[in-house]
Amino acid sequence: MSQQPKDKGRKVDLAAMAFERPIQELEGRLAELEQLSGSTQLDITEEMEAVRTKLKKAIDEAYADLSPWDQVRVARHPERPVVSDIVTYLFDEFMELHGDKTFGDDPAILTGFGTLQGRRVMVVGHRKGKTTKERVECNFGCAHPEGYRKALRKMKLAEKLGIPIITLINTPGAYPGIGAEERGQAAAIAENILAMFSLRVPIVTCVIGEGGSGGALGIGIADRVMMMQYSYYSVISPEGCAAILWKDAERTPDAAAALGLTASTLIDLKIVDQVVEEPPGGGHRNPTQAMDNLGRALVDALDDLAVIPTDRLIAERREKFRRVGAIEGRFPVLA
Repeated sequence: MSQQPKDKGRKVDLAAMAFERPIQELEGRLAELEQLSGSTQLDITEEMEAVRTKLKKAIDEAYADLSPWDQVRVARHPERPVVSDIVTYLFDEFMELHGDKTFGDDPAILTGFGTLQGRRVMVVGHRKGKTTKERVECNFGCAHPEGYRKALRKMKLAEKLGIPIITLINTPGAYPGIGAEERGQAAAIAENILAMFSLRVPIVTCVIGEGGSGGALGIGIADRVMMMQYSYYSVISPEGCAAILWKDAERTPDAAAALGLTASTLIDLKIVDQVVEEPPGGGHRNPTQAMDNLGRALVDALDDLAVIPTDRLIAERREKFRRVGAIEGRFPVLA
């Protein structure tokens, strides 16, 4: 697992996350004091404790009332745990599986068998990468159709073996290039959505960062849909929405607010089933705690689903998604 970064996110452009400026200034001050304490004989314990107290207060205040756009920025934080971190930290005996047996192996989708606290599972997730080189190779988590076809092949393998499926969503959307469209991007996503409704094994999904459009839904049909506290899930990115509605990038915060993309909003709308709590200040400040919280939520969901008969599991999965978007008294829920 990637360890908690020593600079705790100070690589992030302060202007891009202005609400974190006081926090990062205090973190820098605390780091200076810790370095001074370690390199000299000075007793500055009281000074460090005072800064820690101020830092905790600053984090609590900043994160108590984040705007939707600020939450999107947190979801995109480069130090936030990604699929590669989660797989390494949570899953034992992980064996990656490659290829769609049609075109190639898309690195933007990771698939493989693993063991989660003694439970054998199939893991499918969007891979963003950690370094700039890895992110470019993975198209920043934007999968091609061969990635979605790979995901479906591995999910059907899990069904054949009677193994539950865990999917981890972290993508701004499916790759929109000409080549991807020529190879059937829309059809691949649609086929995944349709097939996942009928898979005869439990499926648990969690949005761990970005959950954008059909790129997220391509692995997002599940019996339990969860979101990390500071992730987002939306039909389109705030930037794309602002460009379409207002043709003005400066309206991006307005678009984020209008989209209702935060975990707190989506659980109220019953689009997601559970919000996984993150450490104070977001998962990028304490990746280990964030992943521990996720691990417990995944295990609990798997145990809950394991006792449900298969036919009932599928029926409830379908009914769950039929109700998404239905407003009582205005739109019928189809049988």
